[in-house]
Amino acid sequence: MPTINKCLFPAAGYGTRFLPATKAIPKEMLPVLTKPLLQYGVEEAIEAGIHTMAIVTGRGKRAIEDHFDISYELEHQIQGTSKEEYLKQIRKVIDACTFSYTRQIEMKGLGHAILTGETLIGQESFAVILADDLCDNDDDSVLKQMVSLYEKYRCSIVAVEEVPKNQTDKYGIVAGEFLTDDLMRVNTMVEKPSPEDAPSNLAIIGRYILTPDIFDILRDTQPGKGGEIQITDALLQQAKNGKVLAYKFRGKRFDCGSVDGFVEATNYFYQKAK
Repeated sequence: MPTINKCLFPAAGYGTRFLPATKAIPKEMLPVLTKPLLQYGVEEAIEAGIHTMAIVTGRGKRAIEDHFDISYELEHQIQGTSKEEYLKQIRKVIDACTFSYTRQIEMKGLGHAILTGETLIGQESFAVILADDLCDNDDDSVLKQMVSLYEKYRCSIVAVEEVPKNQTDKYGIVAGEFLTDDLMRVNTMVEKPSPEDAPSNLAIIGRYILTPDIFDILRDTQPGKGGEIQITDALLQQAKNGKVLAYKFRGKRFDCGSVDGFVEATNYFYQKAK
């Protein structure tokens, strides 16, 4: 049996940096070439051996559920034509997975979104993918790399990458003791520190594996930076017991929550497709 069976996708945010496009379209459904961001994330989870997708949505996000469902009218219209080929990839995803949804009523931060997903996850370790962090690797996907590490260490794992020192105030920043060249046992985590206060330049990106005790910790976590419940604050409690690893993953990551990163990702995947 796979060690990680479920992947949680927090997808309730407003995507204000992409207004007015995201006024009616969920930011997770913005397409890079012909595929929405969320589908890239689901396909990454499938590659890691995960087939149960738990999605935390919010108001105005119905397009997500519709995308991962069969459109009988559309399929009937294009059946027997050359356009039928275009739906094969998403149909393959739908057939491979089980999707479940719950709604985050208030936007209270990533930690709160993950806690909202508890009803879909239950008491087992699980993966988390933030769809607007689009990752690519020609070898094993980032999440597949992390699942392999979890099988060995059986603790929470966060994906990290080095960022310019002047950008630490955009990320959760970690520091600790390196076990190997690309794996660190975390002892310090700070949410969006100023460059002068940052303990390192290793930033958490949108890939996590979390053990189920994170839910109880989140329940007791007080609002932190920006008045939100931060997953970084909850992970720090685990880190104090030596139960969080930071992994410098192999691959490329694009911040598709920003216009610059979205354009960069589009150009990258366009050239790759050619």
